[in-house]
Amino acid sequence: MKTYSSIKDINQDLKRLNLERQIAWEEMKSLKHDVKNDFSSYNWLSTAFSAVKKYGVLYLIRKILR
Repeated sequence: MKTYSSIKDINQDLKRLNLERQIAWEEMKSLKHDVKNDFSSYNWLSTAFSAVKKYGVLYLIRKILR
């Protein structure tokens, strides 16, 4: 535990802790936005489309070779 010698030290630590809390809060909001974008329907559709395209091409190649 830290021992404080004056009110000035206490206030300085309180300001620092408050700024750290605000920074952490902003980082959390940014992460929320990133997760929301990652799970958007456009991203899911593009991933599904690329998978279908990949397997569709493989299917066509198999059909041609048989």
